Amino acid sequence: MIHLINASKAYRTAAGYRVVLHPTSLSIPSHQSVAILGRNGAGKSTLLKMISGVETPNNGRIISTASVSWPIGLSGGASNNMTGRQNARFVAHLNGADEEVVDEFVEEFAELGAYYDELVLTYSSGMRSRLNFGISFAIDFDCYLIDEATSAGDQWFRDKCLRLFEQRRTRSGMLMVSHNPQTINQYCDMAMVLHDGYLVPFTNLDEAVNFYCYGSSR
Repeated sequence: MIHLINASKAYRTAAGYRVVLHPTSLSIPSHQSVAILGRNGAGKSTLLKMISGVETPNNGRIISTASVSWPIGLSGGASNNMTGRQNARFVAHLNGADEEVVDEFVEEFAELGAYYDELVLTYSSGMRSRLNFGISFAIDFDCYLIDEATSAGDQWFRDKCLRLFEQRRTRSGMLMVSHNPQTINQYCDMAMVLHDGYLVPFTNLDEAVNFYCYGSSR
């Protein structure tokens, strides 16, 4: 489980404080596939960063009883000054995983060819996506944090990602940010909507999508 204990987050801006999350206490099942919906700029990516530990709440705590990945799909994953292979082995080492197994998985999944041994700074955005996604799923986590990863890259890459989602969700949970109702209905068991700084849970996906699409106008 992922437990938010009176957790809140706000940023200071020129216009004052921007609230991402009002004080919130709830538990998110880490063994299920959970969608996070919200308008652009609502703070969905920031919420994933807090759950992963990349960022901390201003107040309160977030505690996980399961192993949780870093947010997949966010920029800044791989180091520009290392090759794709070096990145894969470095991440494997940090997570106590078998470097050979991770290296082999990433090389096969990302299909970067000779670029796998070139510096990441030479990669296109699509190549970075393939590398970052491959490294992330090369490590076994109880719950994967996914930030719009299915919208990255070309159709071939998206289809490959979705096939991998289908395989992983049989043994791992997912917390997925997506704007695509079809993806949510296909891969998620429940949903939460981040609306005006409030995280609203729904067990019914249709109700969540309806609130996300129309709730702010009612």
